[in-house]
Amino acid sequence: MLGGMYRQAVWDRLATVWSGSEHVLELNCGTGVDAVWLAGRGHRVHATDVSPAMLDRTRAAVQASGAEQRVTTELVDLTELDRLAAPTPPFDAILSNFGGLNCVLDLGSVLQSMAALLPVGGRAVLGIMGPVVPWEWAWFLAHGQPRRAVRRLRRNPQWQGRPLRYPSVGALRRAAGPALRLERVDALGALLPPPYAEDWAQRHRTTVARLARWERNWATNPVLVRSADHYLAQLRRV
Repeated sequence: MLGGMYRQAVWDRLATVWSGSEHVLELNCGTGVDAVWLAGRGHRVHATDVSPAMLDRTRAAVQASGAEQRVTTELVDLTELDRLAAPTPPFDAILSNFGGLNCVLDLGSVLQSMAALLPVGGRAVLGIMGPVVPWEWAWFLAHGQPRRAVRRLRRNPQWQGRPLRYPSVGALRRAAGPALRLERVDALGALLPPPYAEDWAQRHRTTVARLARWERNWATNPVLVRSADHYLAQLRRV
């Protein structure tokens, strides 16, 4: 339920950003859900991930949807985009959804590599986990887990032994440098509960639907953006 709401909000945004038949580079493609959706809208997708297992799942999803002619895959690390088998001309657009870039320690370097793969006017849409999430504080404090409540505020946070970073919108803007201009930022999970609150959401469907509607209406509100589980950043190559 909540995961579907989050993803639908991303898709609604992408539908307004990329209206034509774009050649999209997807980073951290995961299970291929976004790649299949983009292919279904007429886009061509080059889906990449650092995990061979995730790429196998993407290929299976693509095959099951009949989108083999529109989706290609490649094993690549986010920090090694310069080794990508880039097309000529460059990609029209780039997508990184649901926190893949939070695993990057040098965000500026990765964004520079992205800029090199886009033509002037090309857009990147990046879903990033933010550092300040009141929903998370309240949820874990209510469940007696104070360490988890403040996990994003620690000096060197980790997940399953891997270092993480939670860049603010300001940090993202600075990392983008002169080549990528931040055009728009949408909140994702400021009013809407985070996905791990699924059981609570199932018991309060009317409330959750109302919160989702309010969040969509006020998605660009700076207060909501700064307090969201994720924020969706739209950048343009200049």
